[in-house]
Amino acid sequence: MATARLARGLDSGSARAPRPALLQAIAGAGCIAVGASVAFALTSDHVTTPGAHAALLNWVTLNFVFAGVVAWWRRPDSRFGPLMIVAGVASFLASLSSANIAGVFTIGIAFDLVAAAVFLHVFLAFPSGRLERPAERVLIAVAYVTAFGLQLVGMALGGFGPDNLLELTAEPEAAYTLLRGQLIALSACFLAGVGILALRRHGAARPLRRRLALLVDSFALALLMLAFLYLSAALGLVSGQQWFEALRRTTLFVIGLAPLAFLVGLLHARLARASVGDLFVELRGRLAPGDLRNALARTLGDSSLTLVYWLPAYESWADVDGHAVALDGDGNGRATTLIDRDGVHVAAMTHDAGVNDEPELLEAVAAAAAIALENARLHAESAAGLTELRASRERIVAAGDAERRRLERNLHDGAQQRLVAVALQLRLLQRRIRGDPAMAEELATTASAELAQSLDELRELARGLHPAVLEHGLAAALDSLAARSVVVTTVSYEGPARLPEPVELAAYFVACEALTNVAKYADASAATVRVWRTGPVAFIEVADDGIGGADDSLGSGLRGLADRVEALDGRLRVVSPTGAGTTVTAELPCAS
Repeated sequence: MATARLARGLDSGSARAPRPALLQAIAGAGCIAVGASVAFALTSDHVTTPGAHAALLNWVTLNFVFAGVVAWWRRPDSRFGPLMIVAGVASFLASLSSANIAGVFTIGIAFDLVAAAVFLHVFLAFPSGRLERPAERVLIAVAYVTAFGLQLVGMALGGFGPDNLLELTAEPEAAYTLLRGQLIALSACFLAGVGILALRRHGAARPLRRRLALLVDSFALALLMLAFLYLSAALGLVSGQQWFEALRRTTLFVIGLAPLAFLVGLLHARLARASVGDLFVELRGRLAPGDLRNALARTLGDSSLTLVYWLPAYESWADVDGHAVALDGDGNGRATTLIDRDGVHVAAMTHDAGVNDEPELLEAVAAAAAIALENARLHAESAAGLTELRASRERIVAAGDAERRRLERNLHDGAQQRLVAVALQLRLLQRRIRGDPAMAEELATTASAELAQSLDELRELARGLHPAVLEHGLAAALDSLAARSVVVTTVSYEGPARLPEPVELAAYFVACEALTNVAKYADASAATVRVWRTGPVAFIEVADDGIGGADDSLGSGLRGLADRVEALDGRLRVVSPTGAGTTVTAELPCAS
């Protein structure tokens, strides 16, 4: 079954969906709270127009509670839903200030400004429910201290009426002055919040998606109106109680719209998810890889989307043409979605980070495309194989030419020159054999030595072409290599007495090249050669305790070995962490 793993800023998959009974209980408690708030307002002896007062406060309370319940249900991995519920609760607590009961009234006054601070927290924590930057956390902390901590101080000073149970001294003027300071400080916090939202809106590396931009705009508008309302109350910017009340009602109405805008966004995501059905229809048409990318980009609404494919044979990512690419991490307004099928990587989509705000759509698109992406991955793997085959052929031709030049050079500079010298010495010997026996004997001795050295060089050349020692089996050939190695080498042969000739030859050259590299570059004190067979595959492993840092993509030796092994449908792996030695392992399929 196809699954999608999303690389996003949220703790994807780390939170369980809340129980339906819990969500129903929260929604029910919200309705009960609203009923109590309306009852307190309608029976209040200190609230003018209690009906409008209760309606607007409960408009805010219900919208935040119900939007929070829906958000928590739809996106349990985000804290935004619970945070909106908290905002609704704070709004309800603030509405208790209309009550005639002293204890309830005191609670309402204590939380009168807290609801606004929670609104600021909600708006800045969108969409994950977390404050991402230290400056945001400091701003919210200041807002809470101002709204709640200083409010308790003001209530202790008095000035909120006879039902204020926290009054310790009657200093109404001081309490009023403190309240004005609180309102001004909170207004500054709201304006700072507007600035943060503006930076998100216009300062992002890529423009925000349209739905997200509208939400941010609605949050910023609510904060602007709150700031103006509080400044008007503190500085008297609006003259007349009637105008101030109109401003207060408008502000509450706009604040109540913010969670509705969020719900509209969720509905939009839900409708967008329905468009995945059209994607299914397109995928049934066996789209070409390029058209597949276009279909995914169109469904997700992100023209910048790119696709890369996982190639298990090469353990790397590649584009549709089979060229190796690096999978970029998240950042700079980009995010990555890994697409798995049956627990195995198939592909990855790199897209605008805003797509992560619609996880249901993203998961549905990834799941729908997994099978088609598997076909595209096979296409990319085939293209990569053809590219590697062309490169391997070029390397084999080049290696053959280089080997022929090396043999010609070695024969010309070594055995050929020595044989020419022997021929000259034999002519001299022929002339002097009767007249100067001592000189003849010296010439014969020199010619014999030259012939012996030439034979050694020819044997060494022949060993490089096809080692005769392999006629006695791979185990004997490896023992011979170990005996000649300048590094102490231990051989462990756990395979059958004989392997297929091409396999033995490839394994011998793997050991030969690897031990040569150990002697030249590894700075090792010991090496091991191990051969074993598992089912239809023979393995040879050469390991050392040297400095590591080998790279099979560098140098012709290891690359040539890889070509030789891959020509047998095998695989060569080089593991060489710096400072921890090198291990070269060849997997060689055996036909018998």
